[in-house]
Parts: sequence; structure tokens; C-alpha cells
Amino acid sequence: MTTATELPGTPREQLACAFRWLARLDMHEGVANHCSLATQADGRRFLVNPEGRHFAEMRASDLVEVDASAAQRPESIDPTAWAIHGAMHRQGRGVGCVMHAHSLYATALACLETPELPPVEQNAMRFFERVHIDAGFDGMGLDEEAERLGKLAGTAPILLLGNHGVVATGQDVAEAFDHLYYFERACRSYLVARASGLPVRPVAPEIARKTARQWEDYLAQGSAHMHLAALMRLLDRDAPDYRD
Repeated sequence: MTTATELPGTPREQLACAFRWLARLDMHEGVANHCSLATQADGRRFLVNPEGRHFAEMRASDLVEVDASAAQRPESIDPTAWAIHGAMHRQGRGVGCVMHAHSLYATALACLETPELPPVEQNAMRFFERVHIDAGFDGMGLDEEAERLGKLAGTAPILLLGNHGVVATGQDVAEAFDHLYYFERACRSYLVARASGLPVRPVAPEIARKTARQWEDYLAQGSAHMHLAALMRLLDRDAPDYRD
């Protein structure tokens, strides 16, 4: 059994697996959006997907290692990836992995006048009081906007970017992916429930907090690592080139 201290493959293979599954789950946007993973404790160096490569074709060897404090953007890296992820790794609060997506349901929530996720079902309760909502959108994530977003990284497992998308962070690929996966599912359930036109019924705050703590205990037992390990086994069966 995979535990919290055991994760199969190399960090590059783990991140490549996450890209493949984000594509399979339709949580990509053309060749835009980016995920990065720190390769040293201070976050100064990190792996990120190269410009123009679709999530569905990502391989471990495609990932580019860059220096977050470098004065100039490497030619192979998208400008927004360089700006946002560089700022988040330089300024973030102990974030090892940063996953930025414009996934349908999280982005739809980010477009609402009140972009909050109430505790209407168990997945949503995982993120009760654990989402930082940013309402300061000021254009694409470049220059000052990227630096502003960088200061928010790690303030919560989920950073919901109003009028933009979502960022999930974690200590490693498994944790960040698990946050992003479950947040998207929670947003989907909530928005589908709202679309019914019927009243939604959130639980009381004390029940939501209790469930959120139970989620934390569940994650501490290695559930995110087991999730990623299972996804890697599935890819090993029918798309093993992600490890190349």
C-alpha cells in the first residue's frame, strides 16, 4: 500500500501523469494553463510545462527546469507561466507544487458575483474555510498582476481567482492534484444543484468544520498519494510513454 511517505516514480513522472489526467478529465484549455513543481526546498528552481505542448502529450522529459529568480524568461516557457509560477514559487508560503487551471466548474464559480462554495456536500466541506477568494483581477497574469498573485500562493489549498480560474497548491504533485480534482468536483455538484432551481441546503458551520478536519485526517493517511499512484498504474497500462 502506498503511504504518505511513498510516491511511485520520479517527480517528473508524477507531474507528467498529472498533466495527462487533467487532459483526460477535460481540465485543460488548449495549450494554455500550467503546472509547476519545485525542485529545491526554497522554490527557486522548478519544473514547468513548455510552451505549446498539450497536456495530453506531456512526457516527463518535456518538462523544463527553470530558475524563478532569473532575470529573463526562457524562450521555451509561456509568458504567463513564467510570470505566475515564478512569482508563486518565489513568494509562496511553502508551496511545492502549483497547478493553475481554467477548469469549467471552478471557473464558472469564479465568475459569480459571490464566488463562494457553501458546504452543501462532502467534497465541498473538505474546503470549508480553506479557499482564498481573490477579487482583484487586473488582466492576464503578467508583471504586477503575477507578483500580486504570487503573494497569495499557499494562503489556502485553493486560490479561486475571480473572473479567471483556480490555483491548487500542495507540498507535492499528489497533494496539489488531489486538491484540484476534488475542488472541481465540489464546484460541479454545487452548480448543478443550483441549476435545478431548487433551494440548496448547506450544513451548519460546525458540521462543515468537523468534516473538513476529518478530510485532513484522511489526507494525512496518504489518500492523495494513493490517488496519484492509482492514476499512474492506469497510465502504465495504456499510455506508458508519459514516463519517457
